[in-house]
Order: sequence, then structure tokens, then C-alpha cells
Amino acid sequence: MADRRHEVRSLKIATVVGARPNFIKAAAVSRAIAAHNKSRRRKIREILIHTGQHYDYEMSAIFFRELRLPRPKYHLGVGSGSHGHQTAKILLKIEPVLMRERPDLILVYGDTNSTLAGALAAAKLGVPIAHVEAGLRSFKRSMPEEVNRVLTDHLSTFLFCPSRLAVRNLRREGISQGVHEVGDVMHDILESCRSRLKSVSLTPALIGVTGGDYALATIHRAENTDNPDRLRGILEGLHRIAKSGLAVVFPLHPRTRKATRKNRISLSDLHVIPPVSYLQMLSLESRAKVILTDSGGVQKEAYWLAVPCVTLRDETEWTETVHSGWNTLAGFDPTRICSGTLRMPAPQGQPRLYGNGTASTGIVRRLLQSEDPRHGPMAGPPRRSRSFR
Repeated sequence: MADRRHEVRSLKIATVVGARPNFIKAAAVSRAIAAHNKSRRRKIREILIHTGQHYDYEMSAIFFRELRLPRPKYHLGVGSGSHGHQTAKILLKIEPVLMRERPDLILVYGDTNSTLAGALAAAKLGVPIAHVEAGLRSFKRSMPEEVNRVLTDHLSTFLFCPSRLAVRNLRREGISQGVHEVGDVMHDILESCRSRLKSVSLTPALIGVTGGDYALATIHRAENTDNPDRLRGILEGLHRIAKSGLAVVFPLHPRTRKATRKNRISLSDLHVIPPVSYLQMLSLESRAKVILTDSGGVQKEAYWLAVPCVTLRDETEWTETVHSGWNTLAGFDPTRICSGTLRMPAPQGQPRLYGNGTASTGIVRRLLQSEDPRHGPMAGPPRRSRSFR
């Protein structure tokens, strides 16, 4: 009988994605996996599961093409719905996939409904969970994203944090084992695409601006789109900016478009355009005079591209960008939004935040440190407190 003691076993990972932020982060790690497989003996088999949380082409398929993500082996096609309905539908559809594939671990990203549903399904089946972008906290439990990230962190075996603050947040909740500060994988993918931005075509027909400076605005979070008062306040702030003479380019998220129509909120004076691809969005950001957003990812991209940012929320998980002077919180108050945009002082200096662009490589290396995910360090009962203080 052959001696199998030194046989090298591959690592089988199920990656769950479903929304724009997931695609971007997963692309970075998938590239690191592909690079590892070219030169290493122990291979990683990645199975991509697309929940279908975002199904519009500009919100989904084009990201796979631009970011060269592997083709999903499974597309669950869950579509839109309330948070509870969408999460439950993903959970129902992903469980048989995991039972069929029997991965060594499941890899989830960020704070979307796809993230939580994937983590719940894995936990019920005893599959170890790796959470990329762990430890972020807004300390606002009314936000669905906050609930998703907290629960996912407390289910996870590997917790990959973008910053030292994220590590401290986990420690305060009794989570200390399996925690790694690796930096932000979104930084990895931005740096890999930076050289391509100048060649991205941004014609007047696309952005609606014939020349000169512009502000770039994005709104998509439920706390803003589902609250008519907040949405009106934010859009009034954008209107004031436009009337001051600074053009406002506004890629309109499907959820925001639906909310403005339902509440009969005018978008006049704004240069409204359809959702754009990842590279087009980065190019728009890099050329903007200022960015206004409720997106966590866009806040970081603005920082890395050295563009001042006004965040259309009352709090942010990315507090380091505020402390550095490159980001200001304006909420939904029109006066604060307008003054924050037009009177933001020039930031002084730019400390390096969220790693050096090699987070993905660090994640892959740490995932491979276990001899056998089913029987090694990743397996077994929880080894830390599950307190939700």
C-alpha cells in the first residue's frame, strides 16, 4: 500500500458573492489564489457562488468581466426583496449547494445579506467561515449592514481585519482567536487597476458634463433611500451644490431611482446617469473635485485616490478617513452637505490607511496555514466568548 502520509491535499473554498462590494473584494482574493496556484504544490480549488442579490447587468455581470472574476459555478438568482425575505431565500438556496460541494471552508465578504446568509448556512453545516473585512462597527444596530457584520463575525473562524481599530472592536466583543490584521483587499484591486483609469472613456454623453470640475454623488443605503425625509434632505443638499455652480454627476442606483419616483422627489439640476462599471466609477472618482456618498467602499476609494469626501451618513465604520481630514460626516442636513462640499479645507498629508495593497496575499497565506481545515486548527468547538457586549 502506498504511503499517503506526505500526500498534499488541496484546499476547497466556496466563495459567496452577491453585490457590487462583494465582487470587488472577491476579485482581489481570487487573483491571489490564481497566483498561488501557479507556483505552489498545495493548490486551492475555489468555487464561486453568486446569490443573485444584484442582478442588473451594470451591478453584476459587467464586474465579472472587468475584474476578471472566475465564472460562478452556481447562480442562485434570488433577486430583490425585503432584507428578511432576501436573506431567507439565499439561505434556502445555498444550503444544498454547500451540502453537495462539501467545501473545506466558506469565504464571505463585507456586510451584505449574501454575507450573512452564507455564514449562517455554513455554521449550520459545520463548515468553517472566513470573513474578509471583519471587525467594522458603526455601533448603529438599526442598520441592516451592522447586524450582518456583527453576526458574521461571531460565527467566523478566520476574521480578516482591514485595520487595527477593527481588531480592537472584535477584542471588545470577546473575539481574539483567529483574528488577523491584513489590510483592505479593496486597496489591492484599486492599485491593480490604477494604471487603466486614464484610458477609461468618460464622454460628455456618459457623465452629462461638458467640461470643468464636478462633484460625484452616490446614494444607495436603505437608511437613506427608504426614509423620505433623509432622501429629500440629501437631494436638497445636492441641488444647492449644483446651483452654486459645481456640477453634480449622479450615477443613479436602482433602489434610489425607485425611491425618488415613489416620493416624487425632483432630480432636476443634477447630471443623472445610469449605474456605471467598476473602472468607470473609479475613473469618475479620480477626476472629481469632491465625492459625496453613503458607500463605505467609495469613502475608501476617495481616500486612496486623494479626493476629498463628504459622507451622507451620521456615522462611518471608516473613522480613520475622518480623522485624517479627507472625509467629513454630513448626514442628511442640506446645509452641512453643501457647506461640507464647497468649504472643505484642503487636507494636510495622507497617512497610509488599510494596508499596503497586499491584503489578498496575506489572506491566502493564512488560509493555507491549517494542515486540514476539517480536523486542524479551523475545526472544533468555538474557542472564544460569544458575548455581544
